[in-house]
Amino acid sequence: MKRAGYYSTSTALAILFLLPMVWTVYQSLHGVRAADGQDGWGVANYGRMVDYGDGIGSYVLNTAVVALVTVTLTVVITTLGGYAVARLSFRGKNLLFLLTLAILMVPYTTILIPLYIVLGWFGLQNSLIGLGLVLVMFQLPFGLFMMRNSFEALPAELEEAALIDGCTTGGALRRVLLRGVAPGMVTVALFSFLASWNEFVAPLIFLTDGSKFTLPVALYNLQSGNLGSIDFGALQAGVVTAALPCVAVFLLLQRYYVSGFSAGALKG
Repeated sequence: MKRAGYYSTSTALAILFLLPMVWTVYQSLHGVRAADGQDGWGVANYGRMVDYGDGIGSYVLNTAVVALVTVTLTVVITTLGGYAVARLSFRGKNLLFLLTLAILMVPYTTILIPLYIVLGWFGLQNSLIGLGLVLVMFQLPFGLFMMRNSFEALPAELEEAALIDGCTTGGALRRVLLRGVAPGMVTVALFSFLASWNEFVAPLIFLTDGSKFTLPVALYNLQSGNLGSIDFGALQAGVVTAALPCVAVFLLLQRYYVSGFSAGALKG
């Protein structure tokens, strides 16, 4: 009886979450405009979406660059920072950790303009790299918390054995500990990818060149339409295009994500 209730609830929740996506796919492939003037099935919506603006490929590439910068720097910084907070002893360690977590308490939109000014000092305004650096900052609290707990969940004897065998601290981290915290690193990478791929407000503020727009901003402009007209078919096709990489990455890394989230949430 309990098993039946579990599967029934899981099925209902799955349908609830999948129905909007299934409906979007249906709308992108069916209709008069999807079938070039005849009511039926077709990919004409995707053709118009591909040709929109500078080309959907350009917007996807821009988004991929931002996501690559965000994921790479977030994983590297939080892995090294998590190791330092979990394993090393230095003055101000706990204060530094709490200050990093305090970023979560700062309203996101209140610091966008100051960040825009700071990027101007470094010549990174209207830059995909600058946008990636901003997104890294907002991923640090969760990533550092996750990696600290992942390192603390590993037995200290693993590192001690590596040091006795002649490894340096960096060697022990690279050869032994990273394998143990790999699920946590994958979890941080997954969260960073999803956040950077779908981010809308920061690209809207920091990017002024239309050729550098990311996919969410391009889809917003497509939704705005010309002279009040909105091509809903092409917009639905764009939504499907934006969602597919997120779905694919999540399904690919799901096994590591589940184990990494469990390791990062529980110590012992």
